[in-house]
Amino acid sequence: MNVEQLLAKVPTGVYIGGQWRETGETFDVENPATGEVIATLASASSDDARAALDAACDVQEEWARTSPRERSNILRKAFELVTERAEEFATLMTLEMGKPLSEARGEVTYGAEYLRWFSEEAVRDYGRYAPSPEGNLRMLTVKKPVGPCLLITPWNFPLAMATRKVAPAIAAGCTMVLKPARLTPLTAQYFVQTMIDAGLPEGVLNVVASKSASAISEPLMADRRLRKVSFTGSTPVGVTLLKAAADNVLRTSMELGGNAPFIVFADANLDKAVEGAMAAKMRNIGEACTAANRFIVHKDVAEEFAHRFAEKIEALNLGNGLEEGVTCGPLVEKKAQDSVAELVDDAVEKGAKVLCGGKKLEGNGYFYAPTVLVDVPREARVAQEEIFGPVAPVITFSTEDEAVAIANDTEYGLASYVFTESQRRMMRMSHRLEFGLMGANLGVISNAAAPFGGVKQSGMGREGGAEGIEEYTSIQYIGLEDPFASE
Repeated sequence: MNVEQLLAKVPTGVYIGGQWRETGETFDVENPATGEVIATLASASSDDARAALDAACDVQEEWARTSPRERSNILRKAFELVTERAEEFATLMTLEMGKPLSEARGEVTYGAEYLRWFSEEAVRDYGRYAPSPEGNLRMLTVKKPVGPCLLITPWNFPLAMATRKVAPAIAAGCTMVLKPARLTPLTAQYFVQTMIDAGLPEGVLNVVASKSASAISEPLMADRRLRKVSFTGSTPVGVTLLKAAADNVLRTSMELGGNAPFIVFADANLDKAVEGAMAAKMRNIGEACTAANRFIVHKDVAEEFAHRFAEKIEALNLGNGLEEGVTCGPLVEKKAQDSVAELVDDAVEKGAKVLCGGKKLEGNGYFYAPTVLVDVPREARVAQEEIFGPVAPVITFSTEDEAVAIANDTEYGLASYVFTESQRRMMRMSHRLEFGLMGANLGVISNAAAPFGGVKQSGMGREGGAEGIEEYTSIQYIGLEDPFASE
């Protein structure tokens, strides 16, 4: 199937109450490798958003009564369909987001696993039954779906971020309004069609892509029928949504920004560390909230590590991700390219040295050369802000206490990475680092069966794992008469 045939299969309307609809306005989707428009989608308005919530509310009670096995079977079928359509999903992601096709295929596998995992969790979402300590009654607890949810997904992992939210909501018995990112809506549109093909009833999942995020979030979060919002994106936007959620005391799940430290001790296996650095930094072109942001390396091995890392970085092949042999694609838009360039320029002005890269690439697309910076001062913006691009600043340290202080000196607390051959030090670091995730001699640790989420201004709540379904349920306690009490 060629690209034109694939794009023709992707619905371009909004999906509300079981119907694909057109709207009064449209927006374009670009290929960041070429700057060309590849699709034009209907842009949902506030009225469309309210209609989507109407549809979700209309079927919430009925959907909540479906058996766990029925919901499980739908998710399992969706897993099978996504797997069957893997090449189509991968191609769509590369077209609209820019990541190399090999990485896009990896995201399909990762994203599909959330469907399979929560198909299994749907039938194991247990309550409990126990006597009270006094023995005068029996305590029954049951888990119930929290209700209609607004799910807001980012552009960097268009499939996995959708499955990570939609799958547990379905498993728990919640209805949904899905708002995909403006830059990468095609994957979400095709995923919704796949859920329909898997047998999901009308109204359970509605999708409202839009050129205006606030046109969707503001009216829905002001509506008292909405019971939860799950958002993945920047911390400033997350803070705005949390303030809006407070008015209606909405349940919230927030997966926000990151500033991940990648700590290399003097006793680290440098082969492992360089391999882990490539995975933690260059996965998704560095456009990931879990991407290694600051390389905090012991002074005794910093020079060797930086040069070996730079050699690997320079060997990457930049280009259109659909082309064979390409290992690094473009940034998602010109704004992102400019932002990365500004961070590097600021670091150089403050004394950092460019070991490799350090420039925009000429021609079509939003390419920035993968970059390693050394002698980076801690006051440089690149050492303080989330980079979201292929830039690796190296900062040195002398003692474990200094490494911990540098790592924790951030408002963020999502991912962290530690490389050392000392098990005792690794365990100490896990206790001392203020991050929700830690890779121990590994550069990639995300898994559908593991709880994903951060602390501090990286958010709240967990996605994936046994904990993931709990974000979409509420607990009801029922006090029962003691069956052994006298008549």
